[in-house]
Amino acid sequence: MSHLLSRPQHHQACTQDISPASANWEYVGFQSYELKAGENLELSSQDKEMCLVLVAGKADIRSQQEEWLNIGERMSPFEQKAPYAVYLPPADKASIVAQTDLELAVCIAPGTGQYPARLITPDDCQFEKRGSGTNTRYVCNILFGNLPAESLLVVEVITPSGNWSSYPPHKHDTDNIPSETHLEETYYHRLNPSQGFVFQRVYTDDRSIDETMSVEDKCVVMVPEGYHPVGVPHGYESYYLNVMAGPKREWIFHNDPDHEWILEQ
Repeated sequence: MSHLLSRPQHHQACTQDISPASANWEYVGFQSYELKAGENLELSSQDKEMCLVLVAGKADIRSQQEEWLNIGERMSPFEQKAPYAVYLPPADKASIVAQTDLELAVCIAPGTGQYPARLITPDDCQFEKRGSGTNTRYVCNILFGNLPAESLLVVEVITPSGNWSSYPPHKHDTDNIPSETHLEETYYHRLNPSQGFVFQRVYTDDRSIDETMSVEDKCVVMVPEGYHPVGVPHGYESYYLNVMAGPKREWIFHNDPDHEWILEQ
């Protein structure tokens, strides 16, 4: 199995736990949890900022200063609704109580405490359609250009059956503003129906990384550098949640020049 692919840990609340140490990089952490209705979870942000994304289900969430009760609307990430999320600054704690079965994603990156804890509602998110034909996908910005943060960039993408996304292949692994920024990235994948799979390739120009992975439901793909397109087989719908962070909170990407001609069609 590729070292860039993390399979879910079934039969426990924490199904994914990616840290900078485990990913062998510097900025991004990612966790996913599955709670039954009535179960609770305690989280501490320590010296990081966090974005808690309710992928599916409803919850009460309390920080040290605020509380948000019975938040969440969608029961599946495929409902074509934006999520609820909570931003948590460093040196804070969150208490989560699941009001229904809950799938929670925890997006983590460095922070110093510039912004307070706050609720992110569906109205705060931004939807956009990208691409055309079989390159069409639907993007929801959760914590991106729509809202401030210190390091975190958080976005989710729905890709229809038979389509491609993160395509043409692009990368963001070089600290070279204004041409490109260096951002590590995780992809948390969901499939509809859940027995499906997608293909994700991660490769660099010199092919020092060149991995093509069969990615199943609730897997995480880590992208330390390189291009990283996703292909969705016929009959299945793809959702993924991206977490990005790096030295600068700017998303400036560079397309693979071999495939950039596709944009001219």
